[in-house]
This record gives sequence, C-alpha cells and structure tokens, in this order.
Amino acid sequence: MKNYIKISKTISHFNKSIKIEGDKSLSIRWALLASQAKGKSICLNLLKSEDVINTLKCLKKLGTKIKLSKKKCEIIGNGLNGFRYDKNIILNAGNSGTLGRLILGLLVHAKKKVLIKGDKSLSKRDFKRITTPLEKFGAKFQTNLGKLPIIIKGTGYPKPIKYNELRGSAQCKSSVMLAALNTKGSTIIKAKKSRNHSEILFKYLKLPIKIIKKKNYDFIKINGGKNIKPFNYNIPSDISSSAFFIVLTALSKNSKLIIKNVNINPSRVGILKILRMMGVKIIEKNKKIYKGEKIADLFIKSNNSFKAINCPVEFNSSAIDEFLLIFLVAAKAKGVSYFKNLAELNQKESPRLLWGSKILNKMGIKTIVTKDSIKIYGNPNLKIKRQIIIDKFLKDHRVFMSSIVAALTFGGKWKIYDKDSIKTSFPTFITIIKSLGAKLT
Repeated sequence: MKNYIKISKTISHFNKSIKIEGDKSLSIRWALLASQAKGKSICLNLLKSEDVINTLKCLKKLGTKIKLSKKKCEIIGNGLNGFRYDKNIILNAGNSGTLGRLILGLLVHAKKKVLIKGDKSLSKRDFKRITTPLEKFGAKFQTNLGKLPIIIKGTGYPKPIKYNELRGSAQCKSSVMLAALNTKGSTIIKAKKSRNHSEILFKYLKLPIKIIKKKNYDFIKINGGKNIKPFNYNIPSDISSSAFFIVLTALSKNSKLIIKNVNINPSRVGILKILRMMGVKIIEKNKKIYKGEKIADLFIKSNNSFKAINCPVEFNSSAIDEFLLIFLVAAKAKGVSYFKNLAELNQKESPRLLWGSKILNKMGIKTIVTKDSIKIYGNPNLKIKRQIIIDKFLKDHRVFMSSIVAALTFGGKWKIYDKDSIKTSFPTFITIIKSLGAKLT
C-alpha cells in the first residue's frame, strides 16, 4: 500500500460537530502514575495511538498488569517502585519523547539495568537534558552521546535534588517529579513555565506537592514516599489534535464547527490566544472543571481576513506543538508576522521551525528563518495552482497533518507522504477529516 495522500480539491463548506480522541499527554501520564498506585485504576477515552500503546507495552514489560478494551483500560499497579522484571530488558519508546523521558524518572530506583530505545526520529533528540538531573538522584546512565539508546541503572538510595528547568520543557520537569515520588526528603524544582498536567494530577492524587507561581517560573516542592491510591480517569479531548480542525475551519469558506469536551488547560491554550489575536473566531462554551483540568466545547467560524502579528513570546510554551498550524494562518494574513524564541521547535520529532518555513516556501510564501525565529510575509489572496510534494520529514505526524490542512484550504495538487505517521498521536485524523467532506485519495 502506498504511504501517501493525494489532494487536488479544497474542502467544501461544512457545519458540523465532532469529538476528538483523548489527550495524549494525559493518557501517558495516567498510565505511568497508575502503574505506581497500589491496586486497580480504570481509564475511559484513553488515546489508542502508538505513543500510548507503547507506554502500555513498556509498563507490561516492567511487570505491570494491564487490560485494554475498546471501552476502557485497567492498570493494576504494584505501588511505588513496584516494577518487577528480568535482567537487561529493552523498552521501546517508539516516537514518544514524553514516554522516553518520563519513564526514566520512574526508573531512577531500578536495581537492574534497563535499555530504552526509540525510532529514528526519537533517537535524534536530546536526552542529556533529562539524564543530567536524574544522575543527581543517584541513577547511572550509558548513552549514545546524550541520545538514545540509553541504559539506566537506578539506585537503592536516591537523594532529593534541587533542579533548575530552564527550557520550558514539561517532559523534563515531569520526569524529575516522577523520580521524586519515591525519594525521601524534599525535591525542589524551579521550572520555566510549561504544561502543568503533572502538577494537576499530583494535586488530584493528594500527593505532597507545593507550588509557588511566579511570573516566569514555578517553584515546585515534592516530598517523596507517599503511596498513591488507585484512581479512575475519563480523558478529555486533546487540544493539540483539535487545533488541526480549528485552523481547517478558520481557513475554509463559510464553515462552522463544534469540537466537544476539549481540554483547555491554561498551559495549553496558547494556540487559542494567538489565533484570536490574528482574527480567528473561537468561542468556549459549557465550561467545567474535571479533576483539576478545565474542559469546554469549542465553537469555530471561518473568516475571510486575518491580522499579521508580532507573537508574544510568553505564548510559546503553551502553543509549542501548534506553531506549524499558526504559520498557515500567518500565510493568509495581511502583513508580516514575526515569531521568535522558537529554538525548542527544532527539538521536536523533526526540526519543525525549518519545516514550517519549507512548507510555506513551497506554497509561494516568503519567509526569513533563523535558528530560533521566523518572519512570514502573508498573502491574503494566496491560491495555489502548482504541484507540491511533502516528504522526508522524519515521519513527523504534525508536519503531515498540517500539510493536509494547507492542501484542503489553499488549493493546488498535493502529494503528502508518510500517512502512517498519524498513528503515533492521532490515528483517527483521516476518518474525522473525511467526515467533514474532505476529498483525499
């Protein structure tokens, strides 16, 4: 079977309501924390993507009992530091940086060596940013120049640490938090603002965590050693996955869309704030709080004109996974949009800042890109008539899906490779986009 999608027609107007799969960040965190609880935890609407399935496979190899069905997932945890496994096991994190980095935090106490590997894309990403603080707990690592594959051997006598997280990486922060769970004493983290799903889950589980919020940093104090009770969770819809349909609707003609039960955690809604600055019409309705997370239905309407912006850098961390889509809106805005301090984009599954520029250039949009910034010279009248091929992007699921959105809204004849890449985060993407009337071959 050929692993590409062809698109030669823009999407017709639509007025529909959809539901997106469960949030990937919460799905992985639920599984990891449930593995540390003593007893059975149950999850509904768990995202069944490759990243989450690989998380379950890794936990099974570590001796955790798991039962997965269409309706729910059950995990029977053995308690803190309760992993039971043979010598020299190999865990495959696949494409998931969240899994690869966070599970290392749970293994700082592992008495037997564990090897963690990943796919070609994940093996290019920096893991030294997390092995360095975990070494301070007492864990020992053998790495490939700071990259995967990594061998970890934990310690029976972990020491609490003080850690400065300077990048705004929720993965690094969360890994240290998980390592602190079973470390006696107080681990103190000074963390640049980033996603706070881990902190919310810790609070919901009544773990001993204290957070002092400052303008640019959070100070997090965790006293380790408290047992985790089993817990049930109904995962809300993923805003990062919803973003593709928000931008698709905004750039389409005479269209309206409702996306149900979306997680609008304040550390994740940079995409909404930036798009509203650019003139995208988004309304939040039926707001509620679910176990500390903010949930809402999102109403989106298409628009004929967009504003160029100088994007405030304080939105970067809360929109880090959505910038490829934001760049598409900037391509249709009147004027020059400027985005800076985005070096972290090139630490993702592919160098996304560079790929964002490449896609726009193929579309006929002028850009000026540096190692951490991009200027986008928008064209409100852009209509593509040429053929465009998107390939060799390290199978980055967000490059693939963003290219689909571009093809369906700007025109042209597109051939977009590596359609299987969506299995890592959003396996039903093609099904949902077809339900809105998109013609894909």
